[in-house]
Amino acid sequence: MLSFRLAYIFSYNLFQFCGHTWILANTIARFLTFGQDALADTFYSVGFMMSLCQLLSILELFHIADGIEKARLLPRFIQVMEKNFLLIMVIMLEEIQSKPVVCAQLFLWNIVDLLRYPHELLCVMDTPSTAMLWIRYTLWIPLYILSVATEGVTIYQALPYLEPTAPVSSSLNSTVSAHLHLPSVLMVYLPVLALGASVTVWQLLKERQHHLEKWNKKMKHK
Repeated sequence: MLSFRLAYIFSYNLFQFCGHTWILANTIARFLTFGQDALADTFYSVGFMMSLCQLLSILELFHIADGIEKARLLPRFIQVMEKNFLLIMVIMLEEIQSKPVVCAQLFLWNIVDLLRYPHELLCVMDTPSTAMLWIRYTLWIPLYILSVATEGVTIYQALPYLEPTAPVSSSLNSTVSAHLHLPSVLMVYLPVLALGASVTVWQLLKERQHHLEKWNKKMKHK
């Protein structure tokens, strides 16, 4: 049973690492080949893989709850939910998929995740790296803050496409606008996003202090 759990969590982290590596490599290759023209259809080329990786990231909440992964549940819950919420909005609002901010958002998400999953893989193999530990719990935090700021910009740029005067071709606008005033909902969500990010950063700083202190004690005993 223990071997199965280890094999499962290793396979999950390896899949996420490979998926995000493919997305990042594809994005960079397209930009180097086509220049700024690649920004317009980046989401079309990597959107499926990004959606799959983010959908599977919901499993991480069960990993933490079940004890397979040692991490704080609240910050991970906020991170997973905010990413999936924004991704659903981008998928349903085709008008903003070609925005440069969406390409920047995907790029930041991949950088953030590629700083985390290699560390998780090393921990599963019981071969943690000092450099990866520092990157995971130090460099990761400012990049997460930057990605949340980009999420706010993405939501703000999506507001005009949700107004009642916007074209009815938007599937998101046509399906739920009769019941909710979506621009108002998103305007309320923006401070909620900021609050959730603040709580997450506070929790991550505590987690960083705990892991670095634990690592320092371990190195002193050697």
